[in-house]
Amino acid sequence: MSESESLTTISRYLKKQHVLSLCCGTAQDLWCANCFYVFDDTQKVFWIMTETETRHGALMQMQPQVAGTVNGQPKSVLLIKGVQYRGRIVALSGEAQAQARAAYCQRFPIARAVSAPLWEIRLDELKMTDNALGFGKKLLWQRA
Repeated sequence: MSESESLTTISRYLKKQHVLSLCCGTAQDLWCANCFYVFDDTQKVFWIMTETETRHGALMQMQPQVAGTVNGQPKSVLLIKGVQYRGRIVALSGEAQAQARAAYCQRFPIARAVSAPLWEIRLDELKMTDNALGFGKKLLWQRA
């Protein structure tokens, strides 16, 4: 499967899910959090909403390199699918923030009542495991 075909398959999967694990840290501290997300397949980014005062919010402001996963919870090992990612996170502002907030509130209408900052994870690497394509089958994408 070509990298383009892999990206199409990965994107289709990411658009069906809605929670990612976000792993961030410094040399002295590590932390993971679960966040609702919107995946923008044109820019290859996740948009999340979280406060700066959370433990993960404070860590990602100190070190913007993040990683994480997106996965379901199938009962059969033959149906396991999931994505590992790596990228850089930034707080959004201006037009980029307005675009992300509109998409986020469309996907999660309850978010209209929340004023938390929106963040963008600019993805550098995606790796999907999809056992439905064959046990342990990996699909890879990296930003050029």
